[in-house]
Amino acid sequence: MAATRPGSAPVRFKSNYAVSRKIEPFYKGGKVQISRDGKHVFCPCGTKLNIMDIATGALVHSIEQDDQEDITSFVLSPDDEILVTGSRALLLKQWEWRENKCRRTWKAMHTAPVAAMVFDPTSTLLATGGCDSTIKIWDVVKQYCTHNLKGSSGVVHIVEFHPDISRLQLFSSSIDYKIQIWDLKSSKCIASLDGHYSAVTSLAFAADKDTLISSGRDKICMVWDLKTREAKRTVPIYESVEAAVLLPEDGDFSHLGVKKRGLHFLTAGSKGVLHIWDAATAACMYTQPVPYQRVDAKEKEEGSAHSLTQCMLVPGKNEIATVTAEHNIIFYDAQTLQLRKQFAGYNEEVLDVRFLGPADSHIVVATNSPQLKVFELATSHCQILYGHTETVLALDVFRKGLMFSSCAKDRSLRVWRMGKAGEVVCMAEGLGHAHGVGALSCSRMKESFVVTTSQDCTIKVWNLPESLTAKAKAGLVSSPEILHAHVTERGHDKDINSVAVSPNDKLIATGSQDRMAKLWSCPDCSLMGIFSGHTRGIWCVQFSPVDQVLATSSADGTVKLWGIHDFSCLKTFEGHDASVLKIVFVSHGTQLLSSGSDGLLKLWTIKTNECVKTLDAHEDKVWGLHCNKQDDLVVTASSDSCVILWKDVTEIELEEEQAKQEEQIMKDQELSNLLHEKKYLKALGLAISLDRPHTVLTVIKVILKETNGKENLEKNILRLRKDQKESVLKFLVTWNTNSRNCHEAQAVLEILLKHEAPDCLLQYEGIKTAVESLLPYTERHFQRLGRLVQASMFIDFMWQNMRLADV
Repeated sequence: MAATRPGSAPVRFKSNYAVSRKIEPFYKGGKVQISRDGKHVFCPCGTKLNIMDIATGALVHSIEQDDQEDITSFVLSPDDEILVTGSRALLLKQWEWRENKCRRTWKAMHTAPVAAMVFDPTSTLLATGGCDSTIKIWDVVKQYCTHNLKGSSGVVHIVEFHPDISRLQLFSSSIDYKIQIWDLKSSKCIASLDGHYSAVTSLAFAADKDTLISSGRDKICMVWDLKTREAKRTVPIYESVEAAVLLPEDGDFSHLGVKKRGLHFLTAGSKGVLHIWDAATAACMYTQPVPYQRVDAKEKEEGSAHSLTQCMLVPGKNEIATVTAEHNIIFYDAQTLQLRKQFAGYNEEVLDVRFLGPADSHIVVATNSPQLKVFELATSHCQILYGHTETVLALDVFRKGLMFSSCAKDRSLRVWRMGKAGEVVCMAEGLGHAHGVGALSCSRMKESFVVTTSQDCTIKVWNLPESLTAKAKAGLVSSPEILHAHVTERGHDKDINSVAVSPNDKLIATGSQDRMAKLWSCPDCSLMGIFSGHTRGIWCVQFSPVDQVLATSSADGTVKLWGIHDFSCLKTFEGHDASVLKIVFVSHGTQLLSSGSDGLLKLWTIKTNECVKTLDAHEDKVWGLHCNKQDDLVVTASSDSCVILWKDVTEIELEEEQAKQEEQIMKDQELSNLLHEKKYLKALGLAISLDRPHTVLTVIKVILKETNGKENLEKNILRLRKDQKESVLKFLVTWNTNSRNCHEAQAVLEILLKHEAPDCLLQYEGIKTAVESLLPYTERHFQRLGRLVQASMFIDFMWQNMRLADV
């Protein structure tokens, strides 16, 4: 089905979209672990443990416990072979994680959930620290509990084996802020390292195996001598420390200020940046540059949302990985601390999304936070853009795809540009609205202006100076340039939910909670007309890319098309059972895609007013909807924290349908040839494989018409496989309901009953239903035959009486 426009090639209507990719939460907090080879990252996510491929960002496996309980802790063995998980159900499970198979399950024997786990260097002993103040050690190979260590105070949140296996020592820490050393030969606590005044967060052993570094939330790190079990040095860190990682002594860290050999360690904590310290002098050798601007003094002091919760060395890739409080996992080059890759583990509620880049290679996502996230679709690498200070509400992209705009509750507008390498910088900022800026639209012809609307009921037009875009192209933007509104106009009496700029940049449309859409001239914002007809607030307005038509969607569940010249309603599309939040034109303006607060997407053909397809993949309101330049991909974003890429599969389905039809024609021809050549067995087999009862019946009728037809039919039926006989039995039940086909049905049934043993027949699938269906019709057929026999005897009697006597 295609539409044709004058002077253009036919436009093929779309009929279906399929989910091409899903970006969904894979990490919701807790300890993250990376495999020793640096290829996989293990992330807890509620009841699941997700295993991600670091190179591609793809989900490899999602391990889930049968009890559907949250996973409280897990550990991967040093040889990357054994994975053990613990849940709130107090069960431990050992997994063959590459095959996603549970090898064994056993009771943790703790009376409360397991809080920490660790393997010894040989991957044979497993230590579990529980919320019940006990530590248990398990022999994973022989599968039994070797030690039950009691004496800790409260939750045991850290357990670590000493790297020297011959010492058989275990280190632990609980809420008493002490580090306990356990001798596994005697099962007793042989020492307690007391020096921290808050929770101990990590333990790191030096290469000499006699030095230990501990970090704590008391803003210090302590260097311990394990021979004397005394503190050698206290290093003030000036922030709450979540992790301390020792740098390899043989590594080259000269770029990070490490000029001489010695013990150096890296800390991560509440300020959200990495520091490198000299353990001998307690001096800070390097501080990572802050990748964002903080405006709040208290936030500047403590870091809050930007704080780091975990840090680890990835020796297989020569990388350092950090985990943030915002659930982001970041990989740095170990020698330079240059950012290599970043994953966003959790998006919260997604409010808007747009394709980005000249080839739509990225997407920019506005989540329920002040930061924007830019995902590279090929690798899942995520850039986090700092600038707004409150939740970002809306996005829009300029035509070329390199520049885009964002607006937020902080009453500001920001303009961003993507460089050739994919890095995004903020080039301009506009302030002037009295309330949060809820919607915006970029100019369509050139990168010349942005229109914003706000809860203050005003429309503002912001001009972008040509000098600004020239600077941005040359990479000369050092700080955002301040924009001033060129025009301000009070547009509606209630919140303005949506704004759109026409393809020729001469018109602006707005939609509001006051149930009206308005048309304005651009750039002076003079009112040209009002579109009135919706019974509830309007959520979205969109100009057609080819016609002088405006589309609006509303909380009344309808989508309307309006003529721009006379402001009349041309069409109304009804089908959504909830508010229609976003609309977009596809198929060169001949179709519409709409998204609703019920999580559904609907594809409409404008000419016929028909809903061609309803797509259901989201579980909550779909706030974001955007189509790429090629018109073959759609991206949607929802309150369910998911971003979904949809691929146009119309051509694929059409090709599949054509291939099926061609295959059908070939098989029909083959069947005809087999019948002509009297190869009845192959003909029956082919007709059964095609699941065509009428064709099977035709073959049987052809066989019965032959001389010795019954014998031929018997021979061919008996040579069929059991599954083929089951299919024939299912078919003959249907044939038997029609008097015209009952003879063939009864002939086949007779063969099956004569040659198949009762026990064998009872094994047939659906035999009971078949017998129940056959009995009443068979009785009816025999009654009819009885009447025919009686009628034929009367004819014979009449014939005998009508014969003339021999002369």
